[in-house]
Amino acid sequence: MSAIITGEAVVLELRPASFAARSLASAIDVLATVIVGIGLVLLLGALPLVLDMAAVRAFLITALVTLLVIVPITVETLSRGKSLGKLVMGLRIVRDDGGAIRFRHAMIRALLAVLEIYLTLGSIACLVSLFNEKSKRLGDMLAGTYAIRDRVPRAVPLQVSVDPRLAGWAALADIARLPDTLARRISLFLRQGGAMAPASRHALGLGLAAEASRYVAPLPAPGTDPAVFLASLMAERRDREFRRMSAAAERAAVVRGQLERHGAGGR
Repeated sequence: MSAIITGEAVVLELRPASFAARSLASAIDVLATVIVGIGLVLLLGALPLVLDMAAVRAFLITALVTLLVIVPITVETLSRGKSLGKLVMGLRIVRDDGGAIRFRHAMIRALLAVLEIYLTLGSIACLVSLFNEKSKRLGDMLAGTYAIRDRVPRAVPLQVSVDPRLAGWAALADIARLPDTLARRISLFLRQGGAMAPASRHALGLGLAAEASRYVAPLPAPGTDPAVFLASLMAERRDREFRRMSAAAERAAVVRGQLERHGAGGR
């Protein structure tokens, strides 16, 4: 997981593409290029009948430059980091800061691809990617880009509710705002805790409950299962936020209605 902090201090979590996914996407792109190249060769076979050899060579150079450089630059620039292989594999090229690539980035990547993918049969790209944590090839290093997983499973909303045994506590507890990182860790624990070993799950739950207890007063009765406490805490926190936002929306609707009536009366 790659964390990007925006200017508004919002943390974006991007998933770098694996070496295998990048390799397969590149193989699809190369295969598509080879197929088109074969079609051009078949076309060139008929050109000597109507053109001299100098014109044929000029056409061949132009076709190769277009196929290996101009087309990849155009496709990646217009699609903001996509290509046929990346579309199939659900990948996208982005800048190191998480933003969309531009013409400059696509041009550097395409020019370096001629060397590290086509002229060396992909050996340079493979060696460089293997020893890079984000599976960057040489073109990515010079352009300041890398590949991310653009197609990820849709997150299922966390389904929690206040345990009936803690209903009285939840109604009276003073719950302060939880840090975003702690709230995210608790959510992950509640989502994935069922797949953990019981001992590990209990130990992790105790640690998270101890951290969360600093923002809650009073605490539930001693001996409360940490998972039950955390689920009830997140559910009560969600319900209170929903009630707060609903009340704010109702007050805004009342004020808007009063302003509209005053405006109508003034006319």
